[in-house]
Amino acid sequence: MSRSARLVRAAAALCALALTGTGCDRGVHGNPGGHGVRDPYFPRAGNGGYDVTHYGLTLDYTPTGRRLTGTAVITARATQDLTAFDLDLDGLDVGSVTVDGRDARWNRAGQELTVRPHDDLRRGRTFRTTVRYSGTPRTLTDPDGSKEGWLPTADGALGLGEPVGSMAWFPGDHHPSDKAAYDITVTVPRGLQAVSNGELTSRRTHGGRTTYAWHMGQPMASYLATVAVGRFTLTRTTGPHGLPVLTAVDPTQARASAGVLGKLPGIIAWEERNFGPYPFSSTGAIVDRPDDAGYALETQTRPVFPGAPATSTLVHELAHEWYGDSVTPASWRDMWLNEGFATYAEWLYEEDHGGPSAQRAFDDLYAADDKEVWSFPPAKPPDAAHISAAPVYQRGAAVLQKIRQKVGDDTFRAVLRGWAAAHRHGTASTADFTAYVEKRAPGADFSGIWRDWLYGDGRPDHP
Repeated sequence: MSRSARLVRAAAALCALALTGTGCDRGVHGNPGGHGVRDPYFPRAGNGGYDVTHYGLTLDYTPTGRRLTGTAVITARATQDLTAFDLDLDGLDVGSVTVDGRDARWNRAGQELTVRPHDDLRRGRTFRTTVRYSGTPRTLTDPDGSKEGWLPTADGALGLGEPVGSMAWFPGDHHPSDKAAYDITVTVPRGLQAVSNGELTSRRTHGGRTTYAWHMGQPMASYLATVAVGRFTLTRTTGPHGLPVLTAVDPTQARASAGVLGKLPGIIAWEERNFGPYPFSSTGAIVDRPDDAGYALETQTRPVFPGAPATSTLVHELAHEWYGDSVTPASWRDMWLNEGFATYAEWLYEEDHGGPSAQRAFDDLYAADDKEVWSFPPAKPPDAAHISAAPVYQRGAAVLQKIRQKVGDDTFRAVLRGWAAAHRHGTASTADFTAYVEKRAPGADFSGIWRDWLYGDGRPDHP
């Protein structure tokens, strides 16, 4: 990401908000598996008791009136015995819920959609939940003041999900620890395009509306899912070893974007040399108008940019395909594993392309003594409003340079590639990373780096 700044429900509430058509005493009872996975910054995000393996989303959107109609088919495996389970959904009206084809009872309370299937779910069972819903999706305001969720644009809409905005346009297990494959089908008025993650598998027009079907076969955290509706020029090229590249550019941004997007295949090739094989089956970019979103975001396979990006921003967001999209943080406390790595990719790219070295970038950062950069340690943001703040990016990158100083270039490059390979398409925590580094360099003492640079308060005494 690249930003500019950066529970127990009461029974009465359940009864008041129940939309099942049954009395509250006959509504949802039993063990829902946990509403939230105890994320330190977003405790209500995600849900316990199951693991999603696939989302099938069928959406119909009309920008005039801003009405979204959706059907979500969610395939999951129970990780414990369940008599009920929760899905995250903010706003929107639920019309019906079925589990394995049978009508299910359900209640709404805040962002929780609690589902009581007709039959109890035994641990290990794979089940399929279908939720039909509609309404005007919301734009959410993050703790840091930025906007996410469903953002109306000049000619359509943009769905952005970091950290919890995806629950504004589809129900799911909205925490980065639960990744799944996706098929996203979007129908829009003829003349508009609907762009999403992965590969475009079909496009058909009927009765004045066009349907676009997208397939994301590799696991994806829900915050990385996107839908961009509007007028775009779609361009297909190829990257390294025939990798499909699809870009979607708002016509007003075409001229300004042409040069930097022409660098995209070369940037991917450079990142493969440094970070290992590209982890997905396609790549690309979405370039919308500058006012449509206030920041770039590493939506999987197809990062979103507010206007033509700078080369450094393109390098940053594409680096996230390895660090953040493929290797996804286990919790939002581990955000530096996304942003520190992507920021360091900018430093390394400059070093390899005739600019200042990463060591020079580190030295300049330390010498500047910017109080904001040193206001908290990268592995311990003080709250949700700071997970995209400067220490997570800049000081996170500094941690990596300290590791490079300690182990030397060859081992450090092996760490960059090996970390991406060890947790490919999975999730990982800061503790996983420090253990991995120590294993790759068993003779080195990293205690001072972890204490002073990763977890310590203030600027360390010596660079």
